[in-house]
Amino acid sequence: MHDEQSEHHPALTELRRRLNGGLARARLDKTQLATRAQLGRTTVSEAFGADGRVPSEKTVATLARALKLPVQELLELQRTAAASDAGSGSGPGRPIGEWEPHALEVHPAGPGSGSPEQRALPGYVPREHDRVLADAVREAGEGHSRMLVLVGTSSTGKTRACWEAVQAPAEKGWRLWHPFDPTRAEAALDDLHRVRPRTVVWLNEAQHYLSDPRTGERIAAAVHSLLVQPERGPVLVLGTLWPEYAAQYTALPTPNGPDPHSRVRELLTGRTLTVPDTFDAPALAAANVLAEGGDRLLADALNRASADGRLTQDLAGAPELLHRYQSGTPAAKAVLEAAMDARRLGVALHLPQAFLTDAALDYLSDIDHDQLTDDWAEAAFAELAHLVHGKQAPLRRASPRPQRRTPGTPPIATPPTRQRGRYSDLLTTSNNTAAPPADACAHPPLSGKLPTPISPTWTTC
Repeated sequence: MHDEQSEHHPALTELRRRLNGGLARARLDKTQLATRAQLGRTTVSEAFGADGRVPSEKTVATLARALKLPVQELLELQRTAAASDAGSGSGPGRPIGEWEPHALEVHPAGPGSGSPEQRALPGYVPREHDRVLADAVREAGEGHSRMLVLVGTSSTGKTRACWEAVQAPAEKGWRLWHPFDPTRAEAALDDLHRVRPRTVVWLNEAQHYLSDPRTGERIAAAVHSLLVQPERGPVLVLGTLWPEYAAQYTALPTPNGPDPHSRVRELLTGRTLTVPDTFDAPALAAANVLAEGGDRLLADALNRASADGRLTQDLAGAPELLHRYQSGTPAAKAVLEAAMDARRLGVALHLPQAFLTDAALDYLSDIDHDQLTDDWAEAAFAELAHLVHGKQAPLRRASPRPQRRTPGTPPIATPPTRQRGRYSDLLTTSNNTAAPPADACAHPPLSGKLPTPISPTWTTC
């Protein structure tokens, strides 16, 4: 029978020629071969078929052993055919090397100009979850379909970890499919059945695919079918989720209650991996090595966030914090500029709300001041407290921790809090030094610069 794909897949044609020759020499039909190889009749038929589908490595190895053919030679033909098939455009996606990481929703890191695609990524520090991820990628490369969903809070490096992991299969000709058009769920439902072997299925922010009780269950079933059919593999399915979504999907239903995510729960069982919020000591040490080697983005992040280890949140949040400052309302910018100047001049991290409200008035132009509404301060603080990537905000309301004391000791007297006062009064009180010159803060000296991502916080007076 003429193989319609022979012109484009000579390795596949040669593979099938050898399989047919072995079948003839063994004097078996395909049903008998399926019994001997302990494979499904359909799997065997498709391995010999002329539809252009490349059989999986596992199928080829099993058939080669059953027909007493050289296993490694046939596997090499299979891999060559699969690589050719991956680049032929016959399935969804395109070669991994043609993707740009920000197009796959890796957050731009640090301040910069131009589009996200023009910004460099900071150096990458592998952590424990990267080793588990690398094992899944290696097993997929060996012919076993795998799925792993990274679970972690906002901007903990989940998507970047997936991007780093797929660089190994990129070198072997794998393709990557990121379903998103016209919507993520619709794209996945339409084309999951077309996914070919040696494809990475990229389900970043997997709640967009799995949340709807109707389409989510159908997508989960289609992904499960893709993973368990050897003739469709190997494939690698990578996803990311916030913990609250993972908990929602994996929660067991109540007796006699609805179970809207039964297929999703089964799909995720044994296929999730937690990404920690912070860098541990070895990871911080590795980041310091990269920073000392000239990585300015990591060096800046370490200056701000090494104490709490939230490096990825700092890197992801910095561009958004800058954008929030540049695009803020006049009142919000005035409050933030007052806070930045106070921190620059040595005031403690927790800044009284009354202080910021009074000080902000001196940062407003006459026109902006005349347009203030009665609730301008409440609106400005609410605007500045809105979270960006990494659960960061230009200003956030502080909740002071209770003072700890040894049992049996008398409580520590707390001095009264100053309720009101001009900017210079509070600076003098906070720092025990003379007030700055009257014009020291007449103009916002940090205007146009990035506010520190470890943001000044305020307390309610």
